[in-house]
Amino acid sequence: MNNPPPLSTGFIDNFARRVVSWQASHGRHDLPWQQQPTPYQVLVSEVMLQQTQVSTVIPYYQRWLAQFPDAESLAAATDDEVMALWQGLGYYARARNLKKAASYICTELAHQVPQQPEQLREIPGVGPYTAGAITNFAYNKPAAIVDGNIKRLFCRLFGIHGQLASTPVTKQVWQLAEQLTPATNNRSYAQGLLDLGATICKPRSPLCKQCPLASDCVAFQQDLIHELPTPKVRKSTPTKSGFFLWLMKEDKIYLVRRPKQGIWSQLWCLPELSSPQVDKQVLQEHGTFKHVFSHYKLNAHVYQPSATTNEQQLLSMLGVNEELHGSYVAVSELAAVGLPAPIRSYLEATIDALQ
Repeated sequence: MNNPPPLSTGFIDNFARRVVSWQASHGRHDLPWQQQPTPYQVLVSEVMLQQTQVSTVIPYYQRWLAQFPDAESLAAATDDEVMALWQGLGYYARARNLKKAASYICTELAHQVPQQPEQLREIPGVGPYTAGAITNFAYNKPAAIVDGNIKRLFCRLFGIHGQLASTPVTKQVWQLAEQLTPATNNRSYAQGLLDLGATICKPRSPLCKQCPLASDCVAFQQDLIHELPTPKVRKSTPTKSGFFLWLMKEDKIYLVRRPKQGIWSQLWCLPELSSPQVDKQVLQEHGTFKHVFSHYKLNAHVYQPSATTNEQQLLSMLGVNEELHGSYVAVSELAAVGLPAPIRSYLEATIDALQ
């Protein structure tokens, strides 16, 4: 990896001015979490924005604040209330971390969110980036901030070779971010970096001629736009099969809570069959659905008991203990239950077809 040259005082001062000026004229100003946000609102928005596009987050953010406007209301909520509101956004550990963070703020911090990144990182689920975001956006105080878009921007700007996720690249970019963080205008500066990374220095089709930093950009000046950062080797996405059980009694559907480990952690779901070997005298096919995760594609097959199968015997055979692991949930109550998006879609389509 090539190390960028040392930064002069003049460059550092001029860099922040260019970023702030560009953000004022061309940056994003209409995002719902930009309007005088509280530290809690910044925390919610930044956690939601992890691994998720801005356009997807906006309606979730608005619904979340309508139901949980502050840390106190979130800390008092049940897990099911939290997961029901988060469903469809994915990466469900984020929702659990948000609730843990709210509880910590209320019980350990006397309802006060600190300003310093070091103290913020003591809050469960708050890492270096989120801590820096809260310091910048909620308090307008200086703190280095680096996300994937800023990493890409800095790799191109300073000629840093290597893959974005590598430890050497991450370390070098954070060092640069700390050097470049100005003493003032921190909210505008941090937003400017994020906006440049997201809207100008894009992965495949960067708008270099619109970039205020192009004159100093190694990748632009040396025609290395597509070489920096080092492209990630793309692997084919494997396909896996899943097998689920449909049990319906009158207007109630049998659901179980998923374990803490694995996909859809602690969400309610149709019981999963561990084996694809299906005894057709016991089970018959009910339907199928597909879902794409970040690391594999799921082809799901749903089975229901045959006409001669006793449901309680079936539950016992499958190792599903209704008292401990699951229960029948009324169709009218499904909206209040935290369900994975593909499971909810399958339930709703099936129920609509029955009505």
